[in-house]
Amino acid sequence: MLYFGRSPWLTAQVYALRRTVFVEEQQIPAALEFDRLDQTCPYYLWLGDNDQPIATVRYQLSDPMTVQPDRFCVAAAYRQQGYGKRLLAFLEERGQRAGAERAILSAEITASGFYLSCGYQISSAPYLEDGISCVTMTKQLK
Repeated sequence: MLYFGRSPWLTAQVYALRRTVFVEEQQIPAALEFDRLDQTCPYYLWLGDNDQPIATVRYQLSDPMTVQPDRFCVAAAYRQQGYGKRLLAFLEERGQRAGAERAILSAEITASGFYLSCGYQISSAPYLEDGISCVTMTKQLK
C-alpha cells in the first residue's frame, strides 16, 4: 500500500529503510543522510505485506515549476520488480498537479540507467556527493 505524508509512524518506517539502504549498504554517514529537509518534506512510502517497507522517496518542490525527488531507495529484496518506477511516477504526477513542469534529481552514476529508463536525461558532469559519484538528471513533465 502507498502512503504519503509526515506522520510519526510513516516517518519511522521511512527512516528505517533509508538507514538500511544508505547508511548500512552504501556506508553513507548518518549525519549526512539525515538532513534539515527531513523536518519539513513529506515522503512517499510503499509498504508490502506485514507492513514491510518496500520503497520511499522524499517529495519536494525546489521551485514552483520543479519537483525534486530525493532520498529515493528500494529495499534490496524488492529491487528490479517495478516498485521504483511506479513510485517515481506517483511523485511526478503529484508534482504535475502542483504545477511542476520538470523534475530534477541527483542520481548515483550506478543508478543513472534506471533514471534514463524513466525518461530522465543526464544534465551535468559527474561529481561527488557524500563520497559517491553522481550526476544531475532532469525530465520534462509537461
